[in-house]
Amino acid sequence: MVILKSKLTPVFIIVAAFLLSICFYNLLPQRIVSHWGLYGEPNGMSDKSIALFMMPIIGTFMYILFLFIPKLDPLKKNIKSFEGQFNIFINGILFFLFYIHTLMIVWNTGYQFNFILFLTPAFSLLTYSIGILLEKAKRNWFIGIRTPWTLSSDKVWDKTHKLGSKLYKYAAVFPLLGIVFQNYAFYLTIFSLVGVSLYLVVYSYLEFKKE
Repeated sequence: MVILKSKLTPVFIIVAAFLLSICFYNLLPQRIVSHWGLYGEPNGMSDKSIALFMMPIIGTFMYILFLFIPKLDPLKKNIKSFEGQFNIFINGILFFLFYIHTLMIVWNTGYQFNFILFLTPAFSLLTYSIGILLEKAKRNWFIGIRTPWTLSSDKVWDKTHKLGSKLYKYAAVFPLLGIVFQNYAFYLTIFSLVGVSLYLVVYSYLEFKKE
């Protein structure tokens, strides 16, 4: 848990992604598969100079953004109160990107597999990390379920995030079902996330109307 909350973990993940790209650069052809369809089939290629470094670069910019968010928020003290959960979420996002990056490299070395199917455990962990983040999140302008109604009331914010934490943790099970129902892996993941998100928007509105 200490590692998950550590501010240094993102740096190690990003450096590992760059090193992985450098190590495999000369082992891969000039053009490699970089896109896959809904059923895990390859459907797009890119120059390896772009494909091997795009994900680490995106991860770097996302990490920089995450570092600045607490400094920009007028309610930065509230963000400080759930800093540990926020760090877990940041590490979850960057690990997710690193995992995708690793799968892409492995696939292009000749070990071909159903790409979407292998993504399902990572989607599950990422969804669960959202549940962890929401569990302690206090009202702010950048992180959490930010609807006009949660941002207008601490009570609505707290009730919506308490419920949201549970629902996202439950939703983390659905991507794993894709291992069994392989043709529906993508839909199980997306529909569960969209369904929970839409429900929470409506829930926050109804709770605000009660006030």
